[in-house]
Amino acid sequence: MFEFKDIEILQDIVKAGGFRAAAQKYDLSQSAISSRVSALEKKLGILLFDRSNRQVRLTAAGLRFLEEAQRLLRARDRIWQELTHPGELSGTVRIGVAETIVHTILTGMLNKLKNDYAKVRFELSVDTSSQLATLLADDVLDVAILLRDSVPQGAVAVPLRPVQLGWYCTESMDLPDHPLSLGELAKHAIVTFPKGTLPFREVESIFSAPDISPPALHGSASLSTVKHLVSGGFGIGVLPVLMAESTSWDEHIKSIPVRDEARLSELHFVISYFPERNREIGEAVSQAARLFDHNDL
Repeated sequence: MFEFKDIEILQDIVKAGGFRAAAQKYDLSQSAISSRVSALEKKLGILLFDRSNRQVRLTAAGLRFLEEAQRLLRARDRIWQELTHPGELSGTVRIGVAETIVHTILTGMLNKLKNDYAKVRFELSVDTSSQLATLLADDVLDVAILLRDSVPQGAVAVPLRPVQLGWYCTESMDLPDHPLSLGELAKHAIVTFPKGTLPFREVESIFSAPDISPPALHGSASLSTVKHLVSGGFGIGVLPVLMAESTSWDEHIKSIPVRDEARLSELHFVISYFPERNREIGEAVSQAARLFDHNDL
């Protein structure tokens, strides 16, 4: 029904913001580009562009077509790469990670990939595990490092070592010498992972007992912000141990010993990808990630 060139032209019209700029790229007249788009619309039986004003804008149907057609372009490029350069990765690799990974293994993993695959460009997305799972399933990401419970159906899940969580406060905070109980922790404002995540829900749950006054619980999508707030005395915080105790951070915080009732579950992260479309990329990322899994930061 249409050719790859049709998709590329459509993509360039949107990217360039007009038919004229796209025509210059292909050394064609503007009318030739317009005719090609009109012919494509006739084949598809839909209007791709809203021509009611000067601004070049895709219709809802045009946007849907372009999104789906771009997947075909990526598949074409991937097949061509695998057939003509077996074992050699190139182009753009789209990696999504939960923020815990940013503060633990990401830098070492990317340095390893950069050294092994000089022709690869990395496009990074940082988001919650549930959102990363959606992006992976929709082929917006090639590989995602996310919580094990969020892996989309049909995707590979290569496990990483569990991430331990701990309680922290600013170095200047005067606390009792003994491990703190839930009641003692609840006297402080608490800042941690964003609302809706597993750590936030667990912290919320352990303070739900009727004999405990629930603390003010603050969530942040940025763990570096959590650490900064804890360092500044805003409250006590729940953070990944590797991140909190890294010597590369100029933040003055200390660990809070707690009773068993206040200990938090480990986080189980995996490297996830769909093998039918991203096996080579997924295996390369998995190898690099596991090499730096819980090494000293």
